[in-house]
Amino acid sequence: MNTNSRLEQANDNAAAFWLAQARAHGWQSDVRQGLTAVRCARTPDDSQRFVVTRPYAEPADVEKQLADLMADWETIRFTLEDPYSGLDLTRFGAVRMPIMPVMAREPGPVEGVAGELPVVSRAHGGGTLTVDEAVDGHTFALVERTIVDGFPLPARQPWRHGEALPEQLLREPGCRAWIARLDGTPAGASLTYDDGTATGVYWVATLPDQRGQGVARAVLQTALTHAHPDRPATLVATSAGEPLYRKLGFTAQTPTCWWSRTSPGG
Repeated sequence: MNTNSRLEQANDNAAAFWLAQARAHGWQSDVRQGLTAVRCARTPDDSQRFVVTRPYAEPADVEKQLADLMADWETIRFTLEDPYSGLDLTRFGAVRMPIMPVMAREPGPVEGVAGELPVVSRAHGGGTLTVDEAVDGHTFALVERTIVDGFPLPARQPWRHGEALPEQLLREPGCRAWIARLDGTPAGASLTYDDGTATGVYWVATLPDQRGQGVARAVLQTALTHAHPDRPATLVATSAGEPLYRKLGFTAQTPTCWWSRTSPGG
């Protein structure tokens, strides 16, 4: 397999983004050949993260590494991303999550977006929709709250400043945040992470009462235009977001299998 394919670039970007979050939070991490692990530790039972980044010949070898890491880290909850779909983590008490595609977009301009920030457009409901970059702590807190409430992230609700996305992330090279406002009120947000090869898109969220206004499209168009349009863009699509991503030029690379364990016994 081409180890510099769009899929491997997406895997590497996801791993690098989790490592950036580990640095921002002060979490432990472990980077191995083909596997990146982050010991999330907001609470003792916080969900740890494992990202498989390269194909493996023997699933048992990867599963053994996971078993050793989880024993060392006293793992209770975890999420694992396996874009090669060859692992079976049922013996760890994990369940398969719905299959989602890894998607990539080739470098190039985004139709309908030009000029400097903020980008101003009309929402489907007729209001004024603006998208800007969050470059200070106050605005980044709005991004964090919008993602927690809009994605949503039940484990992080009610929103507590800095718990999900600490301001330190803004000081991580390559990490940028985008906030959409509808008539001046926060409506949607997203993060992008540039690792020097690709730009990953993460946490595209719209607040429930602002959906159907074109908010997510405006956030994505702005981020793709102003982050690094000269690099490929990558993301993992939910079923709700995939149609929009395809309209903006993303194509599926492979279905990815995620595993989740929510308690010691599954």
